[in-house]
Amino acid sequence: MPKTAIILGATGLTGGMLLEQLLEDDRYEKIKLFSRNSVEKNHPKIEEHLIDLFKLEEQKDKFTGDEVFCCVGTTKKKTPDQKTYTKVDHGIPVTAAKLCKANNINTFLVVSALGANPESRVFYNRTKGKMEKEVLAQEIKNTYILQPSLITGERKESRTFEKIGKVMLNFINPFFLGTLRKYKSISAESIARAMVAIANKPELDVVRIPSDEIKNIAHNN
Repeated sequence: MPKTAIILGATGLTGGMLLEQLLEDDRYEKIKLFSRNSVEKNHPKIEEHLIDLFKLEEQKDKFTGDEVFCCVGTTKKKTPDQKTYTKVDHGIPVTAAKLCKANNINTFLVVSALGANPESRVFYNRTKGKMEKEVLAQEIKNTYILQPSLITGERKESRTFEKIGKVMLNFINPFFLGTLRKYKSISAESIARAMVAIANKPELDVVRIPSDEIKNIAHNN
């Protein structure tokens, strides 16, 4: 039976890749987008809701479907204020998970980060870790937290330090072997491909999926 998917963050790199894949996937008949800005794409599958994502809870009546893919995220450069940063990287995913629970949506996938830890001294890792903890507290039947390393791909905006990081990782990636494989950079396309595969294998007995496993899932589907 054709499904309805919800994407949060479709205007971003990973969310945009995910949208393209779902548009080509016959298992999905409708894709609901909740975002601040339009993806500027006309397609019969797309149902776009331009909203204030900080008030996502007001969209409960429209937030219905079979699966939710949360790809929202910001950067220190775009959002230097820590309070606002927390509202994006923590508040939006947690609110989305709560809406899933309230509307009986049994599959929720969210992009977090490698190193996420609610007890971390690093603000970024601590924010992601607290988000994961609250998402899991909703006890949605099929919850999957993807923890990628540095994400590669062509972004619309420039991220200077990320570009430097990519250059460095491209040089040292070959040295990440064995248990260090999870630290290799990963493409947004691979993350998106893995999300679709995971959503369609709800029997997958895992909650947190590190970067190397994300890549394996993507390459095997």
